[in-house]
Amino acid sequence: MINLGVFFGGRSAEHDVSIITGTQLIENADRSKYNIFPVYIDREGKWFTGEELKDARFFLKPDFTKKGIKEVSFSPETGVNELVTKGVFGQKTVAKLDAAIIAMHGMHGEDGTLQGLFELSDLPYQSCGVTGSSASMDKVITKAICKGIDVPCLDGLFYERDEAEKKQAAVMDEIEAKIGYPVIVKPANLGSSIGIKKAHDRKELGEALELACSYDRRILVEHAIDNLKEINCAVLGLGGDAETSLLEQPVSKGEILDFADKYLSNASGSKGMKSLDRILPAVLPEEQEKIIKESALKVFKYMDMKGVVRIDFMIDMDNGKVYLNEINTIPGSFAFYLFEPAGLKYKQMIDRLVDIAFRRLEEKKRSNFAYDSSILQKVGKGSLKTGRVK
Repeated sequence: MINLGVFFGGRSAEHDVSIITGTQLIENADRSKYNIFPVYIDREGKWFTGEELKDARFFLKPDFTKKGIKEVSFSPETGVNELVTKGVFGQKTVAKLDAAIIAMHGMHGEDGTLQGLFELSDLPYQSCGVTGSSASMDKVITKAICKGIDVPCLDGLFYERDEAEKKQAAVMDEIEAKIGYPVIVKPANLGSSIGIKKAHDRKELGEALELACSYDRRILVEHAIDNLKEINCAVLGLGGDAETSLLEQPVSKGEILDFADKYLSNASGSKGMKSLDRILPAVLPEEQEKIIKESALKVFKYMDMKGVVRIDFMIDMDNGKVYLNEINTIPGSFAFYLFEPAGLKYKQMIDRLVDIAFRRLEEKKRSNFAYDSSILQKVGKGSLKTGRVK
């Protein structure tokens, strides 16, 4: 049996969505293979584990004082990989984990922070590494990388929060001059379509900037495509050894696909992203499908990704051009619904994700982290000065 920690929740605006993704995976994992330890991180950053946390309904009226629920911590010490409690008589081990599934969305989980902890501890985990996670979380950095590897994306302007708030008139003047209406204003480091607003005039632009600034310190502004088709493509694998899913066309009830479309439509309950209205597979010309799938695989390989990633694209229906929109390194519901119609069941995908976690750790162990530089010998001989610098 594999002791599998499933991490969800977190200090993020996408906290509740993460609960759905995490508990949904727990429901579908093969219990004959995995001894599952749910690890819920609350909005203040406290970690809890316990059997009741496996059920999403617990979080409707959560009570962490219940018997069997324990507050835990995790050490970055290499190879320990234990969830421990603190008590009167010191720490007590609740579980020693063999692998982790990170089901976090947004900051403090999907952005490379939790990945960094597991890199320090050498705990196998399924999601992208520190670099791919952090770069993909920031839409400004994502855009710069895509331009560098010739993956098509829209031009845009970005601002820091202080600039957007203190020099709002000048910022709006620049947006109007360089982009023109309509525009889309987005927090650079957030997903699930939270904090995104379309602006058709100066009044709406001011409102959109204020909304985005309330969620993030970096703001991205792009031209809004009027005649838009959104297409999503998931990629599953490890670096260059990866495959694409079926393509989906999400169906929006408004001008943009927002949080309500994704998670609150059709009384979705615990169905997560599977409940979203969509056309699957999307109906596209062969050339557009080819561009999307090749671009998705290229990004996945160049950004050293692993696990399952969903990459969202936009098509300008007036000219047929395809643009990469954003990268979701831990997509809602792990995008299992994009692979399921092609024969890969969710239970099988979970097995693939755990296998990928172990494979990447084995690759890491093949690298040499020791190098004898002889620099300390110079200290002993007095040829290298140490101590206080005057």
